[in-house]
Amino acid sequence: MTTRSVGAHFEQLALERMEHAGLKLVERNFRTRFGELDLVMRDGATLVFAEVRYHRDPRFGGGVASVGPGKREKLARAAQGFLQAHPKFASLPCRFDVIAFDGDMDAPACDWQRAAFEIA
Repeated sequence: MTTRSVGAHFEQLALERMEHAGLKLVERNFRTRFGELDLVMRDGATLVFAEVRYHRDPRFGGGVASVGPGKREKLARAAQGFLQAHPKFASLPCRFDVIAFDGDMDAPACDWQRAAFEIA
């Protein structure tokens, strides 16, 4: 399986988990010059920017720990680009979630961190 197809697989798993929890898909793989937003969802009145991660080996902190300050900055800029491109969402409260899958690809553990980080 290619890196791209692995990413798509776990994005689909994350989407299914989020939809099962009642969130609604707004957009997938929104690209800006700053980077890509994996999933943009609605959780009631809140707009959710979800970063999906998969790490086969969780020994180094797993997928959640891999979203460091640099990646957070890129996600914040990509979210600003999304809001500029979709002004109808600009007045909504926003949050950044990280959905990390770790371990065996066929039976990974999932760690969904709602409001995983804030942007100052």
